[in-house]
Order: sequence, then structure tokens, then C-alpha cells
Amino acid sequence: MSFAGHTPGSAEYRRILVGLFFAGVATFAQLYSPQAVLPQIAADLGAAPATAALGVSAATLGLAAAVVAWSVVADRIGRVPAMAIGVIAATVLGLLAPLSPGIGVFLVVRCAEGIALGAVPAVALAYLSEEIDPRHAAASAGSYIAGTTVGGLLGRIVSGLVGEIGGWRVGVGSAAALCAVSAALFLWLIPRARGFVPVRMRSERGPGILRRLGDLMRSPVQLALSAQGLLLMGAFVAVYNYLGFHLSNPPFLLPAWLITLLFLAYLAGTFSSPWAGVLASRRGRYPVLLGGIAVMAVGAACMLVPVAGIVLLGLLLFTAGFFAAHAVASGWTPVAAPSSSRAQASSLYYFAYYAGSSLFGWALGLVFAGAGWTWFVALVLVLCLAAALAAVSALRTERTGRIPRER
Repeated sequence: MSFAGHTPGSAEYRRILVGLFFAGVATFAQLYSPQAVLPQIAADLGAAPATAALGVSAATLGLAAAVVAWSVVADRIGRVPAMAIGVIAATVLGLLAPLSPGIGVFLVVRCAEGIALGAVPAVALAYLSEEIDPRHAAASAGSYIAGTTVGGLLGRIVSGLVGEIGGWRVGVGSAAALCAVSAALFLWLIPRARGFVPVRMRSERGPGILRRLGDLMRSPVQLALSAQGLLLMGAFVAVYNYLGFHLSNPPFLLPAWLITLLFLAYLAGTFSSPWAGVLASRRGRYPVLLGGIAVMAVGAACMLVPVAGIVLLGLLLFTAGFFAAHAVASGWTPVAAPSSSRAQASSLYYFAYYAGSSLFGWALGLVFAGAGWTWFVALVLVLCLAAALAAVSALRTERTGRIPRER
């Protein structure tokens, strides 16, 4: 008898959701913890600000480069062992990074840390799609994405607050210690996989990795879903990169400590991502995805108003809409892929996701510096519109956009 997936109410379902929540915290707190203490890193290690900022970029680029490889490893040894290896290795590297004697060593360790961290985003959603009843997969994906928002927020807040008192090494080390606790909880809670059979044990192995990747990259549905990650993450990172500069200038002139607290807007995503997953389970993924993009666009438009309160309201809407859309698109990706290619589909989505972060997070900064905030926001809206058009063109009739109902 084939395994149909865990359902709400079962102990395994609860352990999967809570375990992957802590995996998200362990991954994304480490990934972004140096961002809050970059000026201190630059001063202590004698690096230019742009060079110190590579402490974040090196990790995200390492993650983007590694997600496809991790999906292959997970196909061989299993989803949970692959995630466990990645989380443990990343935690060790995260504790070593603050001990770096110079900027070169720090960047190398951070790149290796990003490579190790790639195991969780490459595999987690494929694991969910195999272990959770299909009717509840969207809601469970939202819970995992909520963990990533909490991790991204905690990493920045812990390292920033502790670093203000004890220096950047203590701040980043404290965030890594938090990640070690979260990783231990993940390893303790996550149940063994029941819906996955490693490649070496399958009687029918199916196409090889290059064939699977080629098929995914020719699929209009997979391309449209990856476009969501590329375009929406690019817009999201760009706004968080440059909004602080905008609010420090006239007519706002907000102090630095208040601008730092903008990261608390991440909490909007902590609530919107599981809510979007539940709504997608009831109404279908497609309309919820478009709704999330629309909320993002409304939030971006609010940021054009030269009133601080309206800008901050816009940031909350923008953040909530982004994480709602991301929760739906990232959870939809493995479900819409063949069973033999689910891990590769998730890894391609996250490759596009972090490529968008690197590309548009940098390129829109040139627009902001050269043309000003209005044109910057206009291009953010163009990215949202392009993501919506990609969804309309390929996802409107996709059968997995509607969650199957119990018969």
C-alpha cells in the first residue's frame, strides 16, 4: 500500500511542521546575520564597505551555486540525511566565521557556509511534497516559509543588538549559537521520510540528472514558477537594501536606530506566509499567488508618498505580499514537477530566487543612485507586473493550482 502522506492532527504532521520551522530559522539566521554589523566588520578587518558586504553576498552566492548539487545528494541518500548534513556543517562553519583573522578568510568561510546552507532550501519543500497529504501541502509549505522569515529577522536583530555591546564577532557568534539550538531542535523533531525511495533502491531509476534538469527548464510551468522567485525576490531585496537610504534623506531624516528597526517588518511575512498556504489549500494556489503580487505592488506604490507613516505601511504590505507569493510559488514548484524531479525543481526555484537577489539587489541600486526613488519604485512595480504576467501566461490552467478535494 502506497504512503498517502501525513494529515493534520497526526503527531508526525506536527513534528514535520515544527521541525522544518526550526530548519528555516537555523538556515536564514546564519545567512543574514552579518548584515546588521557590516560597518563593524569593515572597521575591524580593515575592509571597504563594499568588500565587507560580500560577507552576505558570498553566502548567498554559495547557496545558489550549491542547491542543484544538494538535490542530487538528496536523491541518493534521502531528504532528511541531506538536510541534516547541511545544517550541521553550516552550524560548525557559522561558529568558526567570527574567529576569522582577516576579511579573506571570513569571505571563504562564509561562502562555504552558504554552500552547506543550500541543503535546506534545496530539499525541504520536496520533502514536504512527499510526506504531507497533497490537500495540505500548501499550508505546510507556508509554515516552513514562516520559519525562514523568523530566521532572517532573528539573525539580523540578535547579531545587531549583541554586536552593539560586544562587537561584531560576539554578535555573529551569538546568532550562530541560536542557529545551533534551532538545528538541534530540527534534528530531534523531524521524522524519517516515508514517501521517498532513494535512487539506488528504485527498480525504475528514470532519466538522469541532466535530462531531468533539461525537462524542467523546458517546462513553461516551472519557468513561470522560477520567474516568481527571480523577479519578486529581486524586488524585495532591492527595497530592503535601499529604503534605509531613502528614509535617512529629506523629507524624512529618520535616525539610524529607527531605520534598523525596519527589519521588524519581516514579522508581516511570518504571519502572511502560513495564512497564504491555508488560503491556497481552500481556494487554489493561482489566485493566492496573484493576490500576493497585487499586495506587493500596492505596498510599493505607498512608498512613493513622502509621509513616513505611509511608507512604513507600504513596507508592511510589500513584505506580507512578498512572503505570501513566495510561500505559494515555492510550495507549488515541487508539486508541479514529476515525482523523480521534485528536488531538482525546488533547487532551480531557489537558484532563480538567489540569482534575483544578487542581480536586482545590485542593479536597482544603480537606478536609485542615478535616477532617484521614484524611478526605483517604478522598476520594482515593473518586476511585480512581469511576475504576474508570467503567472497568467503559464499557471492559470495548471491543474496543481487547485488543491484536490477529499472525495
